[in-house]
Amino acid sequence: MEDHLKELGQEWATAERHGDTAALTHILANDFVGIGPRGFMLTKEQWLARYQSGDLRHEAFTWDDVRVRLYGDAAVATGRQTQQGKYKDHDIAGQFRVTQVFVRQGGNWLLAALHLSDIAQGGR
Repeated sequence: MEDHLKELGQEWATAERHGDTAALTHILANDFVGIGPRGFMLTKEQWLARYQSGDLRHEAFTWDDVRVRLYGDAAVATGRQTQQGKYKDHDIAGQFRVTQVFVRQGGNWLLAALHLSDIAQGGR
């Protein structure tokens, strides 16, 4: 199951890289909450709207150093997100530690929440 969730994490990263809202719609739980590195909170609809509007664009997006811990119908994945891109013409390049919370609903694993924190220069 850990490998399956790591693969789902890679599908999420690919969808983020390409702004693929159709894929993200299937990956994110309906009550998804994303918390950005500056503390802002976004619903699923708000998360997707950044791509739909064209405000958020990635030139590169990787997800690695992933560890998964299972808790029955829930799982926590931690990893490193490295990105290059623009949000409303502001540079958003950086590395982030990310915590993802997955839940199993109706036999499918969905991303219910994620939280990003900046990795300070020289951090691991």
